[in-house]
Amino acid sequence: MNFNLLMQIFVALGLGVKRNWHIFAGIILGIVFGILMHTFQTAYNNHILQCLVFVGQVFIRLIQMVVIPLVVSAIIIGVTSIGDNRQLGKFGKKMIIYYGIITSIAVTIGAVLALIFKPGMGAAQYITENAALSAQELVRNAMAQQGNILNLILDFIPRNPFASFATGNMVSIIVFVLLFAIALAKVGDINRPIVSFFESVFAATMKVTDWIMILAAPGVFALTASVVASFGLEIFASISKYLLVLFLGFSIMLFIVYPIFLKVFSKVSAAMLYSAVAEALMVAFGTASSSATLPLTIACCEKRGISHKIASFVLPLGATLNFDGTALLQTVAVIFLTQAYGIALTPLLVLQIAVLAIIASSTCAGIPGAGLITIALILNGMGLSPEQLVAGFAFLFTIERVTDMMRTLVNVASDTVVVAAIADNENEINYDLLNNPEGYEKIS
Repeated sequence: MNFNLLMQIFVALGLGVKRNWHIFAGIILGIVFGILMHTFQTAYNNHILQCLVFVGQVFIRLIQMVVIPLVVSAIIIGVTSIGDNRQLGKFGKKMIIYYGIITSIAVTIGAVLALIFKPGMGAAQYITENAALSAQELVRNAMAQQGNILNLILDFIPRNPFASFATGNMVSIIVFVLLFAIALAKVGDINRPIVSFFESVFAATMKVTDWIMILAAPGVFALTASVVASFGLEIFASISKYLLVLFLGFSIMLFIVYPIFLKVFSKVSAAMLYSAVAEALMVAFGTASSSATLPLTIACCEKRGISHKIASFVLPLGATLNFDGTALLQTVAVIFLTQAYGIALTPLLVLQIAVLAIIASSTCAGIPGAGLITIALILNGMGLSPEQLVAGFAFLFTIERVTDMMRTLVNVASDTVVVAAIADNENEINYDLLNNPEGYEKIS
């Protein structure tokens, strides 16, 4: 990794933070306020925490409110604007290959780091102490529902698309809308009334997103403060090695893997790309939801040089099906639990964990907590008793909100890296705009 490139990335991120200082300030102030709340317990703490949770949830729900109309309209516009089935297939094939490469690297990094640093050694005492009944029940339900890979794949296909819209099942929504959009592209000019309608829906949804972003700073502040106030700093001391392994893995992805990937597969500068999507990265960290961040991710990419045709096709699919950070986290978490319980890991078992992590990460819903629920699929049949599984998951759930923030930032960064690479390959990037931060259109 070129040291100069690394410095350029940090400078670009710094410029992005400076441009969006209010969101960054919300994160920092949230951490400080959360530490103070956890340190100085008062009679009002509970009420303040409830207010923080309420404000944070208002912000997340406002963004989630526009996700489905945005995804539906973006995919329909993107697919119909591409039109040619061969070109659509080329985009899709390239997207699958690029995501496959990055996700495979992510699980490999997670496995290597976990095997080198052994974060699970001696952690069984914390697992026993932190087991929580609510988390145990959640895990039991998740294991009962998601214990079969074939059932997971079958659930991708909606029995009733309207039921999927009502429940917010993003994977089945994507499948239905993608098929519907391809059909619209095939019927020719008769599709214009419907496509025009969804172009209006997309434009209106992006305007609503601009309005919602006015609340970004207080929303991110409330979300960050509520997490830190709930856990304090003690939780970091008890599992510092586990968190450090995750942090190291995520940092390698952000500052080494993604820049090298962009250098190999495109002419896009990682420094400029990170600067362009700085708002989305910070909101991803604060909300811990790649789906909730999707409207902002699309806005950043389209207003900073990446064509609507590419962004509207790649980003909704990536935010629903691609989770590099989650795959890395799942790999480390599974190896962590096997080490904590003294289960011997053979090379074949490590390979099995890595492959299942790639499959399981694609079934996540892009919402807080979804990553660990799918670990039930990976651990099935690995030698852990049901009691060990439940207790281990309960422990991981107690810190899931903290790790969620880091892995979501990586997930969103991965989506922007892939969309930028594909846009470059197809000559669909305005480099004059991408490389000119002073000319970026402001996102409210």
